[in-house]
Amino acid sequence: MLNDTKLPSLRVLRSRFAAAPALLAALALAGCGNSVPSDGVANVDGEVIERQEFDHWLSAAALSQQAQPGAAPMQVALPDPPEFRKCAAAKLKQPQPPGTPKANEGQARELCKQEYTALRDQVMQFLVSSRWIEAEASDRDLEATDEEVDKMFNDQKRQSFPSDREYQQFLKASGQTEEDLKYRVKLDVLSNKVREAIIKGKADVSDAEVRAFYDKNKGQFGQPERRDLSVVLTEKEADARKARQELEGGASFADVAKKYSIDEASKGQGGKLTGVAKGQQERALDDAVFKAKQGELVGPIKTSFGFSVFEVGKVTPGNQQSFEQSRETIRAQLRSTKEQNALNAFVEDFQKEFKAKTDCAKGFTIAQCKNGGKLPSPTDPAAQGGVPQQGVPQQGAPQQGAPQQGGQGAPPTQGAPPSGP
Repeated sequence: MLNDTKLPSLRVLRSRFAAAPALLAALALAGCGNSVPSDGVANVDGEVIERQEFDHWLSAAALSQQAQPGAAPMQVALPDPPEFRKCAAAKLKQPQPPGTPKANEGQARELCKQEYTALRDQVMQFLVSSRWIEAEASDRDLEATDEEVDKMFNDQKRQSFPSDREYQQFLKASGQTEEDLKYRVKLDVLSNKVREAIIKGKADVSDAEVRAFYDKNKGQFGQPERRDLSVVLTEKEADARKARQELEGGASFADVAKKYSIDEASKGQGGKLTGVAKGQQERALDDAVFKAKQGELVGPIKTSFGFSVFEVGKVTPGNQQSFEQSRETIRAQLRSTKEQNALNAFVEDFQKEFKAKTDCAKGFTIAQCKNGGKLPSPTDPAAQGGVPQQGVPQQGAPQQGAPQQGGQGAPPTQGAPPSGP
């Protein structure tokens, strides 16, 4: 296994095999949905995903798992279903942390089975959804040219690997070829083009819409008046009256709060509460605070927490952004909302269609198969995860093909941060 400190970009590879470009998970073909031949794992509208291709990507996923910081080496690149004897034997040879009970063969085989199942599902989602995006792009007469793929690939490669030696080490450790990485980049290019086609003409925002939003939500574009308070909160009204008497006699709020207050937060700050805005306190206290004059001693005021005696200190006036100051912020917000709504609507329709066009072999069934389970909602956070990110794994750089603000089913935005674990 390569040293992580020498090849930091390996750290993100596993997350790429656990993140879900939502467009890839949403698109499908229209067609007959033929049965799966014996040498295949799935049939997407007549196109067979062969077992050989599945095994290749499963091996890459297993190697990627080994490369994670803190992960125990699997000793073998591939778990060996259905008995997992080699995998279990390798696990039993691994040193156990002090005080940890030694696992038996049955427990080791069960762990191998769980790891295999997770990797199998991730790879199946990747392979099936890759066919969906390619088909959808083809239906829309969209293509990823060699020039586009090469440019994106080279840009990502430069960001990720300072030297060709590190890049070659990565290929060896990840179990992927340069052709694999370019294929993932191609899917990125196609995903971005399909996304652009979906939202084209559906994200226009008129001046009237911007004005209406501003008039309805002015409070979002300004700051309310805020008041700093010196306060003593007591459980009994008698104690509150004693506190007030001492304050009127010249005692400091810090001393009186320390003696009487039951509010640990303000008590620890010498009785200070800063930046209080209207609506943050109980109604009775809130009304009293914003009716009080600066420097006026008020109370006791009864609330469900007890009895308060307070004095208003610094008053910071509220402010309101003008329509002109807020215009472009609102326009961007409305445009983003319209785009997301268009993407979600698109996904909702295509999820139903692609599931009916995808057959999976026994032992390789996932939710995207018509013989699989229920698909999650496009906006369900639980839908995140499962399909590897495309392109060259990058260290600390935005990743292509990740969903924008909205979860599974939202086609990816170029340059958006990755979702999922």
